[in-house]
Amino acid sequence: MYLDLDYIKENDAINTYSEIFQQASIWELVYEDYKERKSEIEEFLAKAKGARVIFTGAGTSEYVGNIAKEYLKAHGDFEFESVATTDLVSCPYLHFKKDCKTLLVSFARSGNSPESLAAVELGESLVDDFYNLAITCAEDGKLAEKLYEDEKSYVFIEPAGTNDKGFAMTSSFTSMLLTSLLIFDKSSIDKEEAVKTLAKAGRDILDDKENIENLVNFDFNRIIYLGSGPLYKLTNEARLKVLELTAGKVASMYESSMGFRHGPKSFVDDKTLIVSFLSSNPYTRQYDTDILDELCLDGIAEKVIGVSSKEVEGDFDKLVYKVDGLGDAYLCVLFAMIAQLISLITSLRVGNTPDNPSKSHTVNRVVKGVTIHEYDK
Repeated sequence: MYLDLDYIKENDAINTYSEIFQQASIWELVYEDYKERKSEIEEFLAKAKGARVIFTGAGTSEYVGNIAKEYLKAHGDFEFESVATTDLVSCPYLHFKKDCKTLLVSFARSGNSPESLAAVELGESLVDDFYNLAITCAEDGKLAEKLYEDEKSYVFIEPAGTNDKGFAMTSSFTSMLLTSLLIFDKSSIDKEEAVKTLAKAGRDILDDKENIENLVNFDFNRIIYLGSGPLYKLTNEARLKVLELTAGKVASMYESSMGFRHGPKSFVDDKTLIVSFLSSNPYTRQYDTDILDELCLDGIAEKVIGVSSKEVEGDFDKLVYKVDGLGDAYLCVLFAMIAQLISLITSLRVGNTPDNPSKSHTVNRVVKGVTIHEYDK
């Protein structure tokens, strides 16, 4: 079994493995940190009241904001947008508005990416009334150090251990996503109970690792992730994990459940694994299962799997982890673990080393080779 600990240690995967498997405990720590700092955070957000909120990050950190925005635009007190740091830096004139009060929420594992710092600096120079909330995993990162003493900024440091040593972002991703929901979700959800539910279900997934491995341990060379709403936004992160950890040996793509018919379905062949994250919303869930039923009838893909928080009918394979009362953004925290496990297993299956997957060293844990050009405003 690829997930046997001895095999993991022998194949340069121990960091990635450990960081995936620590997540349920990390989420509990995230909640404790949030609870301890809740009054400080609310005091800071009161200063930024009425601001336009831009979630930002690059790569996986961008996807945190994409998921959060999709949910919070219906459950938060601000007007939310999600714009990658790479877009803010390359085209600041499209995103920053001088006379529009703005709160930039930066997600960053290390806080050392050049774009993270440049996005903040551009916002400060281009917007008259500008605030920063940094949600980061490195207390000594350049982003955190820049903002600690700024009275119009707040820095939330994730629990120790979230600054992943492995190449791919795993516990950093889910902890930052959970933090954003705890901070900005104004629905009636009991957040403490929500985290307890997530942690229990997370441990159930980890206990089910052998079943997950058996389900995905076959010679597919393409993988497609599908979903709707916030879970559609998660599919981008899920396909990136496979791409990163296999160093492109397995081709990956993502699409919405309904959008898949509009051309991307052409990607399916007889060496394809399709994984769908099923919505907890009964209405939306119908569209998720419709496409899975259709794909089973097509009979082309080698395997089709539905990941669900409740029992589901259909001819496709199923991974069901029962969770009640949580919306799809919270399920993204949970289902991300399954995508991470699939990526880890697949990386080992194709003979790669998950902690250091890029043998050419042209792709790095912290991005290199970026030149930040001076912007003449």
